[in-house]
Order: sequence, then structure tokens, then C-alpha cells
Amino acid sequence: MVALSGSHTIGKARCTSFRNRIYNESNIDRTFALARQRKCPRTNGTGDNNLAVLDFRTPNHFDNNYYKNLLIKRGLLNSDQVLFNGGSTDSLVRTYSQNNKAFDSDFVTAMIKMGNNKPLTGSHGEIRKNCRRLN
Repeated sequence: MVALSGSHTIGKARCTSFRNRIYNESNIDRTFALARQRKCPRTNGTGDNNLAVLDFRTPNHFDNNYYKNLLIKRGLLNSDQVLFNGGSTDSLVRTYSQNNKAFDSDFVTAMIKMGNNKPLTGSHGEIRKNCRRLN
């Protein structure tokens, strides 16, 4: 999962996805949070669709800078930053931040493994209308 999360080296998130983090969490670089607050107002319903890049260093390049950001508490999403927060995944984040080849290799392996999963079909599964809720 840590390797797959590295896909966040490319992409953007809506203000609604990171608002709570930039205003209410302590495990975030203050300068980084203040910069995101300029485009994501505190009030719900205001600027909800404003976007921020997930990797502020190289947002259009697939590399290991996503992990470097986590080391300095600049993960945009809470789900990203918890990968480097004093837990069991810290060592992998450190490894990937220092070794782009290790990240690339593990990412490929994880994507292939995920692609080999057999999805539930027919009456054994469901296609959700909204991925966050059961139908």
C-alpha cells in the first residue's frame, strides 16, 4: 500500500479532501498549510472545488518526491501523511524517499499484484453508484 500511495506524486485533490488537515491537524508543516489555506477557505461550501497538487515539488513527474514531502510533513492528504507518522510504514517511506529505483520496482510489483486480483462479478459483487457507499 505504501508503494501504491506513491501514485500521489501525480494528481490533484479538491479542497474538501484536505481542508480539515490544513486547518486542524498538528502533523503538518505550518508554511505548507498556510500556502494551501490561501486557495482553500476554512468555511465549508466556499472554494470546495479548488484544487491543489498532491506533490508540490514535481506535480507532473512520476518520481519519489511524494515520499520526500512526507518526511517534512508536507503530505496534502491525511491518508498520505499517516504513512510517515511514527508507525510501521516509516521505514518504507524513508527507503522510497532515498531510492527512486526501489520505489519504481515496488510500485510496478504492487500494480501487477493489484491487477491480478479477481473482482467480484454478477451476483457476487456490485458496481457502486457512489464508491463511498454501498448501493
